[in-house]
Amino acid sequence: MTSLANRLMPAALALRGSRRVGAEATRREIAGRALRPRSFSPPRGLDRRVDIRLERTAAGWPVYSLAAHGASRRDLESALYLHGGSYFREINRQHWQLVAGLARSLPVEVVVPIYPLAPVATADVVVPAAADLAECLMGERGAERFTLLGDSAGGGMALAVAVALRERTLTPPRRTVLISPWLDITADDPAVAELAAHDPWLSPDGLRVAGEAYRGALAPEDVRVSPINADLDGLGHITVFTGTRDILNADARRLRERIAFSNTEFEYHEEPGLLHDYPLLPTPEGRVARRTLRGVLDPRGAISSAL
Repeated sequence: MTSLANRLMPAALALRGSRRVGAEATRREIAGRALRPRSFSPPRGLDRRVDIRLERTAAGWPVYSLAAHGASRRDLESALYLHGGSYFREINRQHWQLVAGLARSLPVEVVVPIYPLAPVATADVVVPAAADLAECLMGERGAERFTLLGDSAGGGMALAVAVALRERTLTPPRRTVLISPWLDITADDPAVAELAAHDPWLSPDGLRVAGEAYRGALAPEDVRVSPINADLDGLGHITVFTGTRDILNADARRLRERIAFSNTEFEYHEEPGLLHDYPLLPTPEGRVARRTLRGVLDPRGAISSAL
């Protein structure tokens, strides 16, 4: 049985406004956020935990980098973090807390791009620009000292970026880590409908509307928006975290099935009864997952593969 905190989390999510919404409510939210953009700034006081710097990419994106206070950044590995939010919601406090915890506890500089959101920006622009940033970081530190990391929609983007880097014939990142990744923009896997009855957070209809806004003119099966359809060879090492009370568990399981026929190394963490993005949540299970995640990212530890 999962913890009491995990069982109470659906009610807590509803109280903070993170509840399951359908297609029409998602359309209204997309329109409202486009008119009144949310702040992307790190929460007040986060700079007391880690050293934060702000720069911009060649594409004009604000990019934050987080490292432990007093760390010599030239000696650190780098991790590019792509936040979730169904491609139209801005980075939030839970995302910032996750990356700050990683930066504070590991010899890693975490780079957080504030990518432009759908429907103003679509995948045909966002994915190549994110791949440009990843390529730049790998050029500075070396692919063997670089990790790609993303949750939810950001997990889908991270896999799309990994595929784009492979298409540029670059050495793959040391690791690509996907937390509850959204890998199929259509949400049409039959398992999604089965899981929906148990997921208090995500709605297949709402995801489809968000996916339409993000894909723009691309076909739904295009690997930039549905990287589950990509050739999965040559992507280095991929780690996935997924809970079974999450409609996107269907995507994670499909990835596990498909990647078994590739030459990409794969590590899979599936937890029964846990929610979408559970490694970001303030529950005992979330704390355990964050400890596992730190072990995955820690360059001082050996890479192991577990199916």
